Amino acid sequence: MTVQRIAVLGLGAMGARIAANLLDAGYPLTVWNRSTKPAEALALKGANVAATPKAAAEQADVVISMLTDNEASRAVWLAPKSGAIHGLGVNKIAVAMSTLTVDYVKELGTAIAHTGAAFLESPVVGSRPQADAQKLICLVGGKADAVESVRPVLSATSGAIHHMGCSVGQAAAMKLAVNALFGIQVAALAELLAALGQHGISSAQAMDCLGEIPVMSPAARGAGAGMVNHSYAPQFPITLVEKDFRYACVLLKEGAMPMTLATQQIYRSAIAQGHGEKNITAIAQLFSQ
Repeated sequence: MTVQRIAVLGLGAMGARIAANLLDAGYPLTVWNRSTKPAEALALKGANVAATPKAAAEQADVVISMLTDNEASRAVWLAPKSGAIHGLGVNKIAVAMSTLTVDYVKELGTAIAHTGAAFLESPVVGSRPQADAQKLICLVGGKADAVESVRPVLSATSGAIHHMGCSVGQAAAMKLAVNALFGIQVAALAELLAALGQHGISSAQAMDCLGEIPVMSPAARGAGAGMVNHSYAPQFPITLVEKDFRYACVLLKEGAMPMTLATQQIYRSAIAQGHGEKNITAIAQLFSQ
């Protein structure tokens, strides 16, 4: 069986790790990044470096993007001359792994379909440690045959693949819901730990208790441990948390999302106080002041 050639567009904290996993799995890899340093590091491991997203797409059967937001994705995929879309065609598959809005994902999917290529959205659940361990969770939206075609590729960097449906936008919606639920839990936990501290219960004591109670999710338990240890090195920076809440606030087509909106404002306050580049666990600093 012919090994699929892969291109990865965007080599930030997550994209670089995904690209490294694909290299380790033996895939022929082409990479592109706006700044050259991350690409050069992968070139030393055997990756080919493309000058533009279009050039990267031309050299690949599967084109994966991992980009910050809608604006970055639009610039990389849809730029008039250099965009990756101009390197696509029949028998190619485009995979957007970024966390994006539902409306934009649908727009991107429609544009890519016009090239004859297949389109999949595959936002991932997990952060840098999960990417390092190849344990990301892929939430995939798109046609089932395309999903099966790239399943081995996605498996090189993930521990689970969930096909959310054939309609583009379903995976994006699910990812935004996942991140909002996580962010709400973390903000609520930070608030409650601060409140307990005023009653003489340290964060460590509180987490020893809460960690044994069924209402505490594993993700919140991990975040609580980070708060106790003052571990704020970025894995999921607050600036990205706030972006995801901004995108999630429009998930409900009719009516407001009061809990999501209120929590977004908490993360905005953290950014205003200088915590934006810290990990989500640094939300605890907002309540300790």
